[in-house]
Amino acid sequence: MPVPAPFLSSAMGIEPDWIDYNGHLNMAYYNVLFDRCADEAYAALGLGPAYAQERRLTTYTAEFHICYVRELHLSDEVTCTFQLLDCDDKRFRTFQELHHVDGWLAATAETLALHIDMAGPKVVPFPPDIAARVEAMRAAHAALPWPDRAGRAIEIRRKA
Repeated sequence: MPVPAPFLSSAMGIEPDWIDYNGHLNMAYYNVLFDRCADEAYAALGLGPAYAQERRLTTYTAEFHICYVRELHLSDEVTCTFQLLDCDDKRFRTFQELHHVDGWLAATAETLALHIDMAGPKVVPFPPDIAARVEAMRAAHAALPWPDRAGRAIEIRRKA
């Protein structure tokens, strides 16, 4: 089965409780939208809830960096891309873009995830079947352009 490049989530709506006192999507719920996309991508990789329950293996997020680009509001609907940038035997680095269904970019997120043995918990290598799926996605996504916002650091830019 071909690996979509990038992976694209199903459409997601904004829930009323997510709107803050400024009248737009509260920053915490961008995380929720990115996480829901990751859940769909993880399921495609074989890393979904059944994986955790049956094998007692899962993933933990070690680092997460969001860039807020444009406000979202209650009536908005979004989709999210998921691009696997890099991986090794225990970790993978991903980049996501949250797009309004009209096409404009609302936010980006970059993540470093760890593969975890829940009995420890401790970081462990992916089993061979999962490693093969992760590598297949990485290879399919390697042809995509490197995201402009990937690897950004927080800074205050000063005029010369």
